[in-house]
Amino acid sequence: MSIHEIFMPALSSTMTEGKIVSWEKAAGDKVEKGETVVIVESDKADMDVESFYEGYMAHILVEAGESAPVGSAIAFLAETEAEIEMAVAKAKSQGAAPAKVEVAATAPGQTAVQPTAVSVGANGTAQNGSSPRSGRTIASPRARKLAKEFKIDLSGISGSGPHGRIIAEDVENAAGKSTPQPVVTPAPSAPTVTPAATPAPMPVAVTPGQTVPLTTLQNAVVRTMLHSLSVPTFHVGYTIASDELNKLYKQIKSKGVTMTALLAKAVAMTLQKHPLLNTNYSEQGMVHPANINIAVAVAMDDGGLITPVLQNADQQDIYSLSRNWKSLVERARTKQLQPHEYNSGTFTISNLGMFGVDTFDAILPPGQGSILAIAASRPTVVATPDGMMGIRQQMKVNITCDHRVIYGAHAAAFLQDLAQLIETNSQSLTM
Repeated sequence: MSIHEIFMPALSSTMTEGKIVSWEKAAGDKVEKGETVVIVESDKADMDVESFYEGYMAHILVEAGESAPVGSAIAFLAETEAEIEMAVAKAKSQGAAPAKVEVAATAPGQTAVQPTAVSVGANGTAQNGSSPRSGRTIASPRARKLAKEFKIDLSGISGSGPHGRIIAEDVENAAGKSTPQPVVTPAPSAPTVTPAATPAPMPVAVTPGQTVPLTTLQNAVVRTMLHSLSVPTFHVGYTIASDELNKLYKQIKSKGVTMTALLAKAVAMTLQKHPLLNTNYSEQGMVHPANINIAVAVAMDDGGLITPVLQNADQQDIYSLSRNWKSLVERARTKQLQPHEYNSGTFTISNLGMFGVDTFDAILPPGQGSILAIAASRPTVVATPDGMMGIRQQMKVNITCDHRVIYGAHAAAFLQDLAQLIETNSQSLTM
C-alpha cells in the first residue's frame, strides 16, 4: 500500500503555521506529478504547493480557511483508486505515519524543484539535493488562466520567468495583448503639499462587540514587533526643505515617476556615502550587505503590513525604479510577491505623508539597522538667508537605528547629507 501524507510546508524562516487558501484538488481527484494541489498562505504571500507523485487525493484533513502548524499533515494521497478507502480509514484512525509526499511551494513566477528528501526553504522553493523538474510545462496559475482565456497552447510559449517558468506577461505577449497602462494625468498646478508614497489603505472593517482572530499576515507583524522590543534603538529627527523635490516631481510625474521612487532613490544614493546605515547586527558581528535594497512599508487593506523591496535602488534609474514599485505594490495587494521581494530589504522607509502627519517614529524591522519615517511636506513660514520671512515646503523625517551598530553621529551625518541632496541636488535623482 502506498499512501502518503501531504504536510504543511515552511514557506518562510519565520512561519510557524500556514493557512489553507484553497484546495485545487478535491477528494477523489486524480493528481499528476508536478500539479498544484493546494494554495497556502504564508506570512505575506500565497504559495502553490505542488506534488511530485502521481495519485489520487484521498482525504483532506485541513479545509480551506483553516490553519495548521508547519510540518503537520493536511491531506492524504493514495497512489491508486483502490487505496483511497484505506487512506481515508488511515487518516481517521491516525495510525502509523505514512511516508511524506514530496511537495514544493512556489511563489508566483518561481519554479519548484524536486527534492530527494522533503524540505521547503524560506524562499519558497524545495531544497536538499534538489534537481530541476523536466517533461512538463511550468507556468504560474495566472498564466494558465490567461492561456485558457486566450485559447493558447502553453507548450509553444517560451517562459521568461525564473528557470523558464511561463508567467502572465508571456501569455499576453503570445496573444498579442499587453497589460493596459494607466492613464497619466498632468500634474496639478497647485503646490504639492504631501509627497504621497502609496495609496492609502481601505478602512478596516470593525464589528463592535466581537473578537476577530488575527490573520496570518497580522500574526507575522505581531511576531516582528515583539522581536523589535529586544533591540536597543534611538531616534534622530531632521527637517528637510522639499521645494526642489516637489518641483522635480511635478516635472517628471507625467512619465510615470512616483514620489516613493524619488524618496527611495534619494535614500539609496545617500547610503552609498554612509554604508554603516545599511548594516545590521548579528551575533557574529556587523553584517554589511552587498546591495542597497530599499524596503517601503505598505499598509494592506485587511489591516496587515508588508514591505516590498526595491532591489539595488542606488543602481536603477528613476523610471525603472518607478515601474518596479508600481508592480510590487499591485502584487503585494494581491499576495503575489515572491519571498525575496519582501524580505530582502537592507533599509526601510515608512511614509505617512499622505495622511498629513507632522512627525512620527517607526519601529525597526528585524534584520535591519535603520528605518526612516517620513512625514508630510507642508508650507512653513521660515527665515530666509537675507533676513526676511518666506514660505518653504518642509517635511520632517525621523530615523530609528540599532544602537548596537550605529551611533547618533552616524545617523545625524546621514540625515544631513540626505537633506543636502533633496534640497540642493534633486536633479541628480534622474541621472
